[in-house]
Amino acid sequence: MKRLLNRQSILAVKVALMLVVAFTGGFLFSSNPSHIAHASGGGTSTKEHFCAGLNKQYWASSGAQMYCFGPHASGPATHSAGVTTKVSTNVNAANPAEDRSPAGVQAYGQSETSIAGVGPYVVEAWNDATAFFSPCPSPGFKEEGTGYGFSTNGGASFTDEGGLPNTNCSQDTLQGDPTVETWRPGGTAYFYVGSLFNPSFTATDQRSKIALNACAVNGSGTSATISCSQPIVIAASSQCNPTLGFCSFLDKEFFSIDPVRGRLYVSYTEFAINGGTLEQLAVCDIGTATSGTGPAGGTAGNPVCFNGANGSTAAPAASYLTIAPVDANFCENEGSYPAVDVATGNVYVAYEHNNAALFGGPCAGVPVQNVVNYIPSSCLTLTPTSSCTGPAKTNAVSIVSMQAAFIPGYNRFPMNDFPRIAVSHPSGTVSIVWNDARLHPAGDILLQSFNLVTLSGVQVTPVRMNSSTGGWHMLPALRNTDANGNLNISFYGRSSANTAVTNYYAARSVNPRTRSTPANVLVTTVATDWLNVSSDIIPNFGDYTDNYVIATPSSPYTGLKLYLAWSDGRLGEPQPFEAHTHV
Repeated sequence: MKRLLNRQSILAVKVALMLVVAFTGGFLFSSNPSHIAHASGGGTSTKEHFCAGLNKQYWASSGAQMYCFGPHASGPATHSAGVTTKVSTNVNAANPAEDRSPAGVQAYGQSETSIAGVGPYVVEAWNDATAFFSPCPSPGFKEEGTGYGFSTNGGASFTDEGGLPNTNCSQDTLQGDPTVETWRPGGTAYFYVGSLFNPSFTATDQRSKIALNACAVNGSGTSATISCSQPIVIAASSQCNPTLGFCSFLDKEFFSIDPVRGRLYVSYTEFAINGGTLEQLAVCDIGTATSGTGPAGGTAGNPVCFNGANGSTAAPAASYLTIAPVDANFCENEGSYPAVDVATGNVYVAYEHNNAALFGGPCAGVPVQNVVNYIPSSCLTLTPTSSCTGPAKTNAVSIVSMQAAFIPGYNRFPMNDFPRIAVSHPSGTVSIVWNDARLHPAGDILLQSFNLVTLSGVQVTPVRMNSSTGGWHMLPALRNTDANGNLNISFYGRSSANTAVTNYYAARSVNPRTRSTPANVLVTTVATDWLNVSSDIIPNFGDYTDNYVIATPSSPYTGLKLYLAWSDGRLGEPQPFEAHTHV
């Protein structure tokens, strides 16, 4: 690993370590037990155990970096050819004036975005660096690592709502990695914002968790307001070491909703206590559109989740469904995303296999792949664990990974190649997109579709989605298909491999069975030179971007309006921007 670091990188690491000392009470995380401060019971906390190996033995998310290392200093337009005009006006979903601690410290870094919209209402959520400098408790829940904005006019403007509510921050805090979903049963719009939810050093319960805040829209029109519940645990560590006092770490959660059956699915990664990772799936009953209360007693405003059903205890519980167990060589799986076929209730989950191949060991010779899994609806029972033991079918595509890329202006190494996924029932496909270096070293956005259920490949080879070539292309977004069953893919792009000047692009109305590169539209009205952006947060422009086709209350459950969310540095610091377009 040392051979890969130049002098500038080593200096950046030293600065990061100095900041860790400053913001963790003067000690560093270490694999040497004598260097580790202990939790109140005399053991090692979940935070200490997990953070000791982060970026040394395994890769983890932006939320995990926030949890472990706190703030981090960062370092300096044209757009790519071959694209058509931009879409709507770009809107900042946050307010920089809100990003101040109770002591008056300005935070620099609101990034890593997720978005969803229904009717005239839109919610965008992000990692919020204000939490680094705000004590528990703080006004407006500024100590929480997930911030969010609310729009009542279809994304034309947003109100920065601050941090998500959590009155028990002395035990657990929301740690970002947001994911947003929405539905509108019975006329009331609900938004679900997911976050990492992790214990403090002194927490009685050292389980790592995934939580959601269920948010209801009150009133109507432009005078509507939003109110969010306290965190509801969706999933918790399935492994703990009671002697040493730490548990497995949950990371990188993402949501997909089944509006027909009133189910909310979340996929996530679990870092096992003895090494390796598991890709997991959990489910929440969110009620029905007709009776309001679902089979397990869940409602839209008060979901009942599995394996979060034992959230009142500190004991580990079996995960609901393991999508991928610990690899035989302990090669890391990470970056799972779910998608629902609303016509059948079947669920598909994609993740990256061997995400940390560059760290060497037995995984250095194992192909890096993006894997797609099929889980039949019959497996998705509302019980503490699924009636099945794993996916019914799996397929994978080998990729040329960008893990080893030092991307100019990106203050985190390594890059990820996580697959984003969507189901098109009209096309009979499940599709994934990811960034890949096979066509040129700076990367392209590639698409591969599979037939539903059988998971046989549709295209002979993956299809490039970026219409321009030569520059960096990375961090694609893909969520639900539009009313015509087409895909809408968005991503960061640069005109040259030798610039940090970055724009955001979209490929709209893409047939999942296409074998040709589509036209692109330019989303950003102002480019960002990420070498000239100040950020307290790693990574400065996030691990992912997002888009979302507007939800509708009846079949096909999506419309033709696309919301796009990305981290933007035009103000000199990362901010969560939004734009929209019709597809």
